[in-house]
Amino acid sequence: MNSPVTPAREPSRAGLYIHVPFCRSKCRYCDFYSVTSLEPVEQWLLGIGREARHYQDRFDSFDTLYLGGGTPTLLAIHHLKLLLGLLRQYFRFTADAEITVEANPDDITSDLLACLHDLGVNRISLGVQSFDDESLGLLGRRHSGRQAEVAFASIRKSGFNNVGMDLIYGLPGQSETAWLEQLAHAIRLNPEHLSCYQLTLSGETPLGRMLEDGLIQNLEEETERSFFLHTSQFLENQGYTHYEVSNFARRDSLRSRHNCKYWNHTPYLGLGPGAHSFDARERWWNLRSLEAYCRSLADGAPPLAGKEALSEEQLHLETLFLGFRTRDGIPIEELDTGPFAREVRARLVADGLLQLAHGRLSPTPAGMVVADHLPLLFDQ
Repeated sequence: MNSPVTPAREPSRAGLYIHVPFCRSKCRYCDFYSVTSLEPVEQWLLGIGREARHYQDRFDSFDTLYLGGGTPTLLAIHHLKLLLGLLRQYFRFTADAEITVEANPDDITSDLLACLHDLGVNRISLGVQSFDDESLGLLGRRHSGRQAEVAFASIRKSGFNNVGMDLIYGLPGQSETAWLEQLAHAIRLNPEHLSCYQLTLSGETPLGRMLEDGLIQNLEEETERSFFLHTSQFLENQGYTHYEVSNFARRDSLRSRHNCKYWNHTPYLGLGPGAHSFDARERWWNLRSLEAYCRSLADGAPPLAGKEALSEEQLHLETLFLGFRTRDGIPIEELDTGPFAREVRARLVADGLLQLAHGRLSPTPAGMVVADHLPLLFDQ
């Protein structure tokens, strides 16, 4: 049996993530953990309460809360109220906490939006993925492009002024022109935030198996690069800041504060099956089975699948990997100041992959394309 993660009060502001593992059906590209029955919701809520109690003294307070999934908006209104009540029972949240809920367009109703507003939710991330019905069918999404438009309008009408959209590009057979038309469609609705993800396929998904069987093909590397750079240029020209590899915001205050914790190496606690946590010293992750998760907590044990203590060297390398994914980059003093590192830095700046300003080294859009490789160049 896994031993509990050692409780220790964490002084820095942390984020709280809740994995809501329920979906009406599985999207054809998704490998996040979820179940397609709502029958175990009560058991899941009981598990969340037990897990929250286990960690209630670990963090001083949270300034972000993120309900992800799965499909949080699939929960009944009374279950959403129970969930937020549990979290506020065991944890403290700052007065200005960012509270985000992921939403599916076909779940949006006026009653749901009123409930979210009353519960203090102040940010909605709408899983649009595409406005093209054929693309939505390929992805296994249940909503139509028109439903996505109506859902966004309803969210706006309900008074939410911090709304993000998720979009997916690089679908089999999709041209850059078609993708840029999707972006233009999204921009006409004027969301505060856009997350643009290139389609990546796992062999454990229906589309992943189609890829393995040769029925569909991944984009060529140069095509991927072109999609990425044109996405960045298009959205920057429309007033969005490309602040992380896949993320764009109308202004700095509209960045996803919760997700920035992952990229800035700030502590976060994840509750629910499959959720991950990090406390600046170690990382741990939960069982990817709702049944096993609930059973472990019922037996009085934390539902850990594993944990990892991180060395100073590991933490430093992760800081570089994460920092080179963001527009803010990393302080120059984080890098080795020896002649080899200076030579690498000068070459990457000359090649247009990195830029140095105000004492920080950050990737250009071209550098973001190869962000995962940049730290390795300094570690020779």
